[in-house]
Amino acid sequence: MLVKASPKPLRWQRTRTSLFARQVEIFAATGKLLWFLGCDRLRGKRDSKHRQQRAQWLVNTLLDLGPTFIKIGQALSTRGDLLPLEYIRALSQLQDKVPPFSSDEAIALIERELKNSLHSLYRDFDYHPIAAASLGQVHKARLHSGEEVVVKVQRPGLEKLFNLDFQVLYQQVVLAERLFHWTRKYDLESIYNEFRTYIYEEIDYIHEGKNAERFRENFSDSEDILVPKVYWRYTTSKVLTLEYMPGIKINDKKTLESLGIDVRELNTMGIGCYLKQLLIDGFFHTDPHPGNMAVTPEGQIIFYDFGMMSEINSLNQAEMTRSFFAVLRKDTDEVLETLISMGLVEELSDMTPVRNLVQFALDRFRDRPIEFQEFGALKQELYTMFEQQPFRLPAQMTFVLKALGTLDGIARTLDNQYSLIGCAKPFVKTLVVENQSGRGQVFGELTRQAKGFLNQRFNRPSRAEVLIQELQGRLERGEFQFRTNSPEIERQMQRIQLMLTVLVYACITGFSVLSGAVFISGTYPIAAFIAFSISGLSGLFFLKALLIFIIRDRF
Repeated sequence: MLVKASPKPLRWQRTRTSLFARQVEIFAATGKLLWFLGCDRLRGKRDSKHRQQRAQWLVNTLLDLGPTFIKIGQALSTRGDLLPLEYIRALSQLQDKVPPFSSDEAIALIERELKNSLHSLYRDFDYHPIAAASLGQVHKARLHSGEEVVVKVQRPGLEKLFNLDFQVLYQQVVLAERLFHWTRKYDLESIYNEFRTYIYEEIDYIHEGKNAERFRENFSDSEDILVPKVYWRYTTSKVLTLEYMPGIKINDKKTLESLGIDVRELNTMGIGCYLKQLLIDGFFHTDPHPGNMAVTPEGQIIFYDFGMMSEINSLNQAEMTRSFFAVLRKDTDEVLETLISMGLVEELSDMTPVRNLVQFALDRFRDRPIEFQEFGALKQELYTMFEQQPFRLPAQMTFVLKALGTLDGIARTLDNQYSLIGCAKPFVKTLVVENQSGRGQVFGELTRQAKGFLNQRFNRPSRAEVLIQELQGRLERGEFQFRTNSPEIERQMQRIQLMLTVLVYACITGFSVLSGAVFISGTYPIAAFIAFSISGLSGLFFLKALLIFIIRDRF
């Protein structure tokens, strides 16, 4: 279900951009989506097939609205806490491939930015772009020194379009938080600010060049990871010139195996590379999709596109380190503690359902792919958790999960028996063996955790001891208890309450309209005016209650 590039210009390329025009387009698309969802709700169309159709409509709409919304769709594809599975799957396949702009425009921008003629800058220049996306396009060229390069050129008018779009998006965020108080727990404004920062950084090519140099320096000692060199003489905020470094797409398993490259070793190398980025460097590539990673015939991994990079502060880095090794040790309590520390889980009075879910995941899926149907064994706990809403997703962690989710998909494409833990073990052993002094408190914590993990592996208790410890722990936590409440009944009661609210406002509105009609026919204009005013006011409350009812149940 990949989204193809449209053969004709999309709406955002055809219309003249103005704040009013973008407000009309964006609010119209939002209203249309809510209308569709409301109609589906009232007509009882909630099956998976119908959701897939709606999700595909949303993908096409985001493409038509332009670069800002393409990036929003890609970001939302990681938010399983906000959207149903059908929408996540559709958005995860959203490709920001759009028709390229003309070569004449690209050349004019290059000459204007670099203040020289094209032939004075490059010996050869390919007029046909080798890649085009919503933010820009890439041309192959050759410098007068003979070095082959690629020239990344920003799409004209992009910054103006972003300025307009983010004004409208902020209006929608404020409106949502005022009308629907339950949206405040998702901290939409923080997500908006974080996303806005990253988008503007992505279209600043000087910033991207600095990211590439920093990333290249982090892997300067590695022969397995390659990063293109930046040519600063030919780089501005809208033009970026990089070393030409071709390779095989990292998910092209057939070609890789035909060249004798061990895809399992490639997975191990890729996972180790990302663990280093997250746990040691604290600086990672947030968008490792197959278009941004390639493999040389010698089996080295090449990274491209450094516009979307993210940093992890030292506190979160240390907590991620603890969490990673707690998963390796299957230490449920420490995993839960670190999730709370990082703000991913809200501490509740009764953490039993969340603890059970973490324990279940560690027992079943630590060494093999996740099978979602197996979570049926935790049906009661899942109902309870959906009611309590203990999970949170801080803005920064969105990018961590997006990167790990994308990387996990590539790894499974290369090897369907792939295990994250198996691929991570060489990285853990390297930490213990290598002497990397001077890396600071975070690396010290990382080394201590690695040594502790290896000691635990060598001093592993017997199976009987483990079972006794688990039983004792569950008894101490009071997990063996009779449940007298029914989360499902409570859910249904809340739905009934919302439905009754909608019905009451509908009745008031209808009664007021009828009363007004009777009064006006009986020549009582003042009474009719009061009745119609009440009907208008109650009609607004009716619409608000109806929207809450539609959205509250997550589509």
